[in-house]
Amino acid sequence: MVEILSDDAPFFSNLFLLVELTIGALLLVGMFLVRRGHIRAHMYIQSSMVLVNIPIVLLWMLPRYTSSVLPDLGTEFSDAFYWVPTLMFVLGATAELLGVYIILVAATDRVPIRWRFRRYKLWMRTELVLWWSVLLLGVATYYLWYLGPGYR
Repeated sequence: MVEILSDDAPFFSNLFLLVELTIGALLLVGMFLVRRGHIRAHMYIQSSMVLVNIPIVLLWMLPRYTSSVLPDLGTEFSDAFYWVPTLMFVLGATAELLGVYIILVAATDRVPIRWRFRRYKLWMRTELVLWWSVLLLGVATYYLWYLGPGYR
């Protein structure tokens, strides 16, 4: 049988892996809802998932990255243990900031007109692809750290 969660991983790593997979699935649900014309449901699901992710990133993922990866990043970057979560960190920060920006543009009048985008589909599709890329990098990081051969 394929092991999905590691007994050696911290409880919150296991929990947040499942939460992030759920968020990814709900973002896809939101995409299908907007295609069926359910714009308000799409808006609530997508914006909720972006906002729910902020405390997870700030309270769990960022501290784990800064304690487990950042101290040795300069000397060990060629090791996947370091570069995969670093790529996830950079793309994840981009995805989170873009998600918040999309929410501000689509649901508020806080963003000045000259900084607003008009091609919503392009930006939302970009965000979904970016989010799923980060999710897959997160799964790869989990595998490297807790399941793969020679995990630490």
